[in-house]
Amino acid sequence: MSARETEKKKGGASWLQQLAENDTYRKIILVLGFLGIALIFLSGLFQNRDAKATNAVVEEPQKTSAQEYTQQVEQSLTELIGTINGAGSVKVLVTLERNTQYVYATEEKQVTQSTQDQAANATIKNQANDSRETKYILVKGSDGSQQALAVTEVEPIVKGVVVVCEGGNQPAVQKDIIDAVTTALNLSSARVCVIKAK
Repeated sequence: MSARETEKKKGGASWLQQLAENDTYRKIILVLGFLGIALIFLSGLFQNRDAKATNAVVEEPQKTSAQEYTQQVEQSLTELIGTINGAGSVKVLVTLERNTQYVYATEEKQVTQSTQDQAANATIKNQANDSRETKYILVKGSDGSQQALAVTEVEPIVKGVVVVCEGGNQPAVQKDIIDAVTTALNLSSARVCVIKAK
């Protein structure tokens, strides 16, 4: 080592030594160290909050049972038919043809294998085998469980509607109620029955 490099090392060491011995510099270094630790702690909090927000987005949508769907439709129809002139007090019964169905995200893998057999008399025989593998895409829930990712929810299909009301024996009221129900639920009039209440 040259004398110049030795002086530089001594100068560097003496500079660090001066910083370590000076109380003011030690306090500044200590405060900067605590600030660095605080920033690291705060960044961890923000990352946890972002992770929770991401998990909330992945959560599966609220599923509606067939019974809840039926009750909602019955309540909506009761309110609608109650506003028809001459209907009076109304009770509605809705029956379903099919319950709520969910379509789940899948990934499909297709493998095609083909083979050729050639006989001595120059006959060529080709064989092809296709195989498909379908897997549901799973999403990890906030509790750690895995569930299939629902893409769409297919609402139940209404099979029929029975309306019992005070004005159910009047042809004009019957027609208005049948028109309202068939339009609201996209049903044929044969699936709607309107009768008079006791």
